[in-house]
Amino acid sequence: MSLDARSERYVSLATFRRDGREVRTPVWIAEDRGGRPKGTRLLVYTNKTSGKVKRVRATKRVRLAACDFRGKVHGDWVDGEARLVEDPREMEHAFSVLTQKYGWQLRAGLLLSRLSGRYSQRGIIEIRLLPR
Repeated sequence: MSLDARSERYVSLATFRRDGREVRTPVWIAEDRGGRPKGTRLLVYTNKTSGKVKRVRATKRVRLAACDFRGKVHGDWVDGEARLVEDPREMEHAFSVLTQKYGWQLRAGLLLSRLSGRYSQRGIIEIRLLPR
């Protein structure tokens, strides 16, 4: 069984500390086929100051598995490489892809981040799955 990001509501994102220890976090994820020559990419909404962003900057290695909202894994793990999206246009595109999947829930979260003054801390992690 492989990961189907289109149908899974939550995915456990495992990032790695410099010493190799794994840290798992349940996240929202959306698939963007976007006609890019490099193929499908997965997009994760996060806060740019989060631990997972710091870990992705340190090492691009990640693993993903389907999970519930509490992070209980119910699928196989797949390996990937991640990067933080920095380009503002690319970020806006990523948010539109995520909004297509999560609708009012993501819009509400973005509104709350505006009201709380954390809107500028929004971040996107791009993940490309590695071949098995």
